[in-house]
Amino acid sequence: MTALRRVLDTLAGLAHPDGGWGYVPGQAAHPEPTCLGLLALSLEPQPYQPVLEKARAALKSCAQLDGTWRLARGREEAIWPTALALFTHCTLGAPAEAIAPTAAALLHLQGRQPRSDKAHEVHDIDLSLIGWAWAEGNFSWVEPTAWACLALRRAGHGEHPRVQQGLQLLLDRTFDEGGINYGNRHILGKPLEPVPGPTALMLLALQGHHDQPRVAASVRYLGQAATLGDDLEHLCWARIALTPYASLPGVPEVLQTLDARIVQAHEARPATPWVQPSPLRESLTALALGTEQGAPFVLPSNPKPLPLPKTKPPAPGRRSFGEKIRNVYQGMVANALSVLKTLDPRSQVHIAPVSNYQTDIADVLARQYECFRERVPFKGKRVVLKPNLVEYHRDKVINTHPHVVAAAIELCRREGAAEVIVAEGPGHWRNVEYLVSASGLGDVLRHYKVPFVDLNHDEPVKQINQGRLTGLPYLYLAQTIVKADVLISMPKLKTHHWAVATLSLKNLFGTLPGICYGWPKNELHWRGIDNSIVDIALTRTPDLAIVDGIIGMEGDGPLNGTPRHSGVIVMGSDLLAVDATCCRLMQLNPERVAYLVMGEKKRLGLLSESAIEQLGEKLADRAQPFETLPMFKPAWLNRPA
Repeated sequence: MTALRRVLDTLAGLAHPDGGWGYVPGQAAHPEPTCLGLLALSLEPQPYQPVLEKARAALKSCAQLDGTWRLARGREEAIWPTALALFTHCTLGAPAEAIAPTAAALLHLQGRQPRSDKAHEVHDIDLSLIGWAWAEGNFSWVEPTAWACLALRRAGHGEHPRVQQGLQLLLDRTFDEGGINYGNRHILGKPLEPVPGPTALMLLALQGHHDQPRVAASVRYLGQAATLGDDLEHLCWARIALTPYASLPGVPEVLQTLDARIVQAHEARPATPWVQPSPLRESLTALALGTEQGAPFVLPSNPKPLPLPKTKPPAPGRRSFGEKIRNVYQGMVANALSVLKTLDPRSQVHIAPVSNYQTDIADVLARQYECFRERVPFKGKRVVLKPNLVEYHRDKVINTHPHVVAAAIELCRREGAAEVIVAEGPGHWRNVEYLVSASGLGDVLRHYKVPFVDLNHDEPVKQINQGRLTGLPYLYLAQTIVKADVLISMPKLKTHHWAVATLSLKNLFGTLPGICYGWPKNELHWRGIDNSIVDIALTRTPDLAIVDGIIGMEGDGPLNGTPRHSGVIVMGSDLLAVDATCCRLMQLNPERVAYLVMGEKKRLGLLSESAIEQLGEKLADRAQPFETLPMFKPAWLNRPA
């Protein structure tokens, strides 16, 4: 049996009994893994006809009357699956009359254009170019634009002005040195870095444009990135995306090495105890290994254009009058509850000295927890640890240190927790398995045999928005977060270039699935970062915060700042009080941090220093000035401006 056939057998075995594939076994079908699964099994379809038929039926349940395809379960505004459905149906030879409405709908969909006068001061990209968004009413981003261009080119509409503009957007956002990320080259003058996954999709969308210098440079970047690591998803996307560029110098040599490395990475994956079987990665593996016999991602030279029916643009989600009345009523109830909510007159926050990561941090946490055990018991509980895992760069201090997560796992087990789960939904990198492995967190999970949940692809759960500051009546939270008996937010002590500081409350952005809000979760930004932080925190308030302040980040956080040794771990059950204390440790005035002030008004917690009982180390003995961007000088505390 060939390696490809073994992978296809595994993929077929992972199909949901009702048809299609979710992101993990047992999860009902979602559009993305189902589309990729259909493409993969189509390489050798004969043995898998029953699985294929049920998968097609499952995917059809995501089709809408307006021609779009949306999440069967999740946020209805998320329209990005439309492009995947069109590409899949075109590739598998679906009748033109059945899929032409999808092509027409996709051409109507478009990202919104930034209106801020200062937008061009922040970004170095052409904001007049309009592509496709993850969700209705949002801005254009690389991955949905790449999928849309690829699908519409496959449908024979590559010359359509919308597609041409989409391709121009991708070129505009590609680095001169090659590669692309979620959509920005620079933020506030600081260069960002390319990411393999989006780069692969960009190259697939731009097939035939290798005469463009940025495309040629991206081919080189992806080839080099593929030779440096052993991450299965990165290797597969590199094999799939470089295949159409096999005529370029150096590419055949890279392709020759990839198949064996993909097989090796695929065989090694089950030995990693913290990962779950992944239908999506099985599909990518099959598509990568099957490029010689199927290559569904290689565009035909002259595809016959699908006829475009005359249709109206898909209407943004319209709620019925009854729904609007219900939303207003729910908002009034939420506001009333926040006004009537009673808080303890004082909160406790514990500051413990920890000089370095070689200290017995578990013992430190155990002593701190003595102050909070009665309020937040772990015994017999399902405890979810939510660290801050954003990106990984070897020379930067970005994420919650793995040793702090290890200490928290030990604490939970000593206290008799029934189950401990580590979970995160990064806003930038979709390939969270790579981040977990590269950051060192995977070694901790392996040692303690603790499962990891990718919250970006976890089952979305619709929750009434208890804050209503964003104007969203509902928020979709990851199921793992909703079902947690105890949720512990474990951020890094960092400044932030938009929010002043990113701590235990800002860390909650990672609890919302990316499949509902996209990468990055930009809607949470343009609706107001401060509004979003408070809304999420009120909708699912964590039970405890453990802040890694041993080495924090100052300056242009949360990614491009510089390390700052603070030598503390901060713990508390009132997250607003914890974050206020952390601000004071950085000599930042929490009363000048908008989301903390808004949270206090919504009775999320206590803000005033006089209302917070400091335990452990004295705050004044540990406070030191963290540098911020110049615009945040008004928030400086006890230091000359």
